[in-house]
Formats: sequence, C-alpha cells, structure tokens
Amino acid sequence: MTTKYSEDHEWISVDGDIGTVGITNHAQSQLGDIVFIELPEVGSIVEAGGEVGVVESVKAASDLFTPVTGEIGEINEALDAEPSLANSDPTGNGWFFKIRLSDANELNSLMDEASYKELIAE
Repeated sequence: MTTKYSEDHEWISVDGDIGTVGITNHAQSQLGDIVFIELPEVGSIVEAGGEVGVVESVKAASDLFTPVTGEIGEINEALDAEPSLANSDPTGNGWFFKIRLSDANELNSLMDEASYKELIAE
C-alpha cells in the first residue's frame, strides 16, 4: 500500500485502484474538535483538487478536497454518529471515503511522507 499527501492536508492510501482518503493528523489538530463531516455521495465522479465535502469543528468549517480523480465507492458512515473519529484516529478508523482512481499517475503529483513533514514544519 502506498500513502501520499496533498497540500490541502488529505492523505490517500492506495491498494490497487482503490484509494482510502482522510485528513492528516496535522489537519485534525489544527481544526480542533470535529463536530460534523459532510462527505461526498457514493457514485459521484470527482476531480482531483475538487471540493467534495466540509469538515466542521468547534473552531471553524473547512472544505474537504479529493487528492485524485475518480468515483466515490464508499463513505465512512461511522462518522455520522461519531465525527470525533477524525480526531482520535485520523489515519485509521477516521477515514472519510474510498475512491476508484481514474488515473493512478495523479499520485505522482502528491507528496510522500517526508515531503509532507517538510511542508507542515514550515
């Protein structure tokens, strides 16, 4: 499995042509306590960098973007009842959606973990 990161602080972990997407630990710590998450509709076709939802916290609302182009195959319905999973386990049970990649080459424009760590250190 390959994990990549976007400048918008989303991560994508890819297995075959399916990517699992969520927000990074850095993003959830900046947002504070997450109270609501609006996710994309299953079956919708989304474009890399496009807005696909909203994450609301006690501090602010933030747009959610997709790091790749594809079709939304599944959303994490557990977040409806427990949006705080995005805080407590952002890279595990707090994942947001799964997407079938249209073009795996788009992953090349995303950052690896070392590059992402450099970005958030600035």
